[in-house]
Amino acid sequence: MEKHWKSVISRSVCDYFFDHQRKASSPEDIPPVIATPHHYLISVYRSSMFFVAVCTTEVAPLFVVEFLHRVVDTFEDYFSECTESIIKEHYVVVYELLDEMLDNGFPLATESNILKELIKPPNILRTIANTVTGKSNVSSTLPSGQLSNIPWRRTGVKYTNNEAYFDMIEEVDAIIDKSGSTVCAEIQGYIDCCIKLSGMPDLSLSFVNPRLFDDVSFHPCVRFKRWESERVLSFIPPDGNFRLMSYHIGSQSIVAIPVYVRHSLCLRESGSGGRLDITLGPKQTLGRTIENVVLEIPMPKSVLNCGLVTNQGKYTFDPVSKLLVWEVGRIDVTKLPNIRGTISLQSGSPPVEANPSINVKFTINQLAVSGLKVNRLDMYGEKYKPFKGVKYITKAGKFQVRM
Repeated sequence: MEKHWKSVISRSVCDYFFDHQRKASSPEDIPPVIATPHHYLISVYRSSMFFVAVCTTEVAPLFVVEFLHRVVDTFEDYFSECTESIIKEHYVVVYELLDEMLDNGFPLATESNILKELIKPPNILRTIANTVTGKSNVSSTLPSGQLSNIPWRRTGVKYTNNEAYFDMIEEVDAIIDKSGSTVCAEIQGYIDCCIKLSGMPDLSLSFVNPRLFDDVSFHPCVRFKRWESERVLSFIPPDGNFRLMSYHIGSQSIVAIPVYVRHSLCLRESGSGGRLDITLGPKQTLGRTIENVVLEIPMPKSVLNCGLVTNQGKYTFDPVSKLLVWEVGRIDVTKLPNIRGTISLQSGSPPVEANPSINVKFTINQLAVSGLKVNRLDMYGEKYKPFKGVKYITKAGKFQVRM
């Protein structure tokens, strides 16, 4: 699927991209910026699809990458998910959105509040009515928000229940060495909001310990000067769901590691066998339960099969991809999850040079592992009292334990 703005570019320009795709072992290995003799190809990979922008002049790559991510976010907002089949199903709406989001090759309306006033999100009744009457989804009037200095919020918003919810989600990226000590660890966090407030509320959100933030990026609605001077988030929010800020914690502060993994793997035994024994448990979780725990171990090529016993959850071993996956579930503190057993190796295969790493996934509800806490949320400009809620979640990002 392609859309041209300033001039029509031959589809053969994509061959440069396909060449890189053939050489790469995984989609993440394809360089985000590919220079060709006359164009730059800038791409992002999301939802198992590539979104590629072809630029004829030199441009700041992050600017294009951010725009492509915004396009995917808009599709997810409109169609609730962004997959190949959904894009094919809503071809017309996709083209209408791209028409509004870029004007002559320059980003114009990228806020979903504005776009939803311009182009109505698809539903079955509207699709049938448009087919019968020959109308399109595109509004004939310009959205009021686009004429104001708050282009991300539509005017005249009314709700019977006024609510503001904040999800503070933190992903822990860590590498743990054989002895269990931390090689490196950092936290990538973000605050996602669902705000349904009438009128034009002006919110300010303060934290108990805002000095924790190393590096922050904000939604355009945040007043940056106020953040710099007082470390308070002051903003007029968009209507509905949006990401208020992303942050990074790591270089100065010590990151608490919420799980530990005790492991022993021996693949160098005489004969054709090996042994595996893994136990895991909670560590620095302030009494919160660790849930949705999954361990993935990419085994060496010489491994034929695994005969393992678990006291919790279930495991699978794929003899083709050599991936061992142990779905643990929730960690019970009274009886720690354990998996042990034998591993059969190909006879006559050369000894394995290095043990594989364990990739760990987990979630912990009602805990922000960085210790970040919301102090208070105040609202100005409106008379009603809204219902407010904050939820904390810690997840594993790229969490790796070396064996």
